[in-house]
Amino acid sequence: MAVSNEMMKDMYTRMLRIRDFENATSRLYAEGKIPGFCHLYIGEEAVATGVCECLTDEDYITSTHRGHGHIIAKGGDMRLMMAELFGRATGYCHGKGGSMHIADRDKGILGANGIVGAGQCISCGAGLSIQLRKTDQVCVCFFGDASTNQGTFHESLNIASLWKLPVVFVCENNLYGISVSQEHHQAIKDISVRAVAYNMPGVTVDGNDPLAVYEAASEAVAHAREGKGPTLIECKTYRQHGHFEGDPAPYKPAEEQAAWMKRDPIPNFRKYLIDNGVADEDELCGIEAGVAKEVSDAIEFAAAQPWPDADSVVVDVYSDIVEEARKR
Repeated sequence: MAVSNEMMKDMYTRMLRIRDFENATSRLYAEGKIPGFCHLYIGEEAVATGVCECLTDEDYITSTHRGHGHIIAKGGDMRLMMAELFGRATGYCHGKGGSMHIADRDKGILGANGIVGAGQCISCGAGLSIQLRKTDQVCVCFFGDASTNQGTFHESLNIASLWKLPVVFVCENNLYGISVSQEHHQAIKDISVRAVAYNMPGVTVDGNDPLAVYEAASEAVAHAREGKGPTLIECKTYRQHGHFEGDPAPYKPAEEQAAWMKRDPIPNFRKYLIDNGVADEDELCGIEAGVAKEVSDAIEFAAAQPWPDADSVVVDVYSDIVEEARKR
């Protein structure tokens, strides 16, 4: 599948935004400027980038507790994201959701989710909505390898296949469910084989290669838009940090970590762009400087924002169902 030079440079820019944002988040979290938990996407940037390159603002995604990369790749505002991480009133969730609950309806981002596997069910709801409204949208559902052991995964694939919902299930197999390696929580090597049980296409790709991810995602998205139903894509990748910030990850063998660091998607894709004449050193340095400024501006913006008022603690928590029905 042909990919233009401009698209490849856009992919590199998206990957850099994710990496720089996450590196900054790691530093700020260690400095005590970000409260709560943070699960970073460092090392997995090619997955969200390759998939979201196929989507429009009208398409939907569901995310996970490790969702910063998905949101940035889908076009989320890094300033509002960082303000949310800082707990400020102008953040995406008015400073009350934190890292694991960022959503942006205008960009089709149906929300990160602290409940493992919850996005799988939500994506089917979005897919059914698309089907009933007869639009050509799709919903991409991102999730991790360990969540494929849960009932939500199997129930969602079953109903999506039965009803031919326009959903693309993207498994980010980073080899660990918290601290448990895949070989200790699954009797299979390739999660994509589970698609067979639900009579849908299933494919495994190199999740550190944005072009391989893009090719698989493009086919799956086209399949869904044409009304042919869901696809399961397994992207084999690796999280370079622990499960959460503060987790030293002693369970990961040093030689495994070193081998995957050599497969880091960003420097490898950078080399690919230069070697294939897509961009030269000066152009890439310009992209990198621009992204660094974007992240710096996001931090500066967040630090200057006000804290939520104490009176807002119950706002957006409960709704008056009767009153809402009356307004409709």
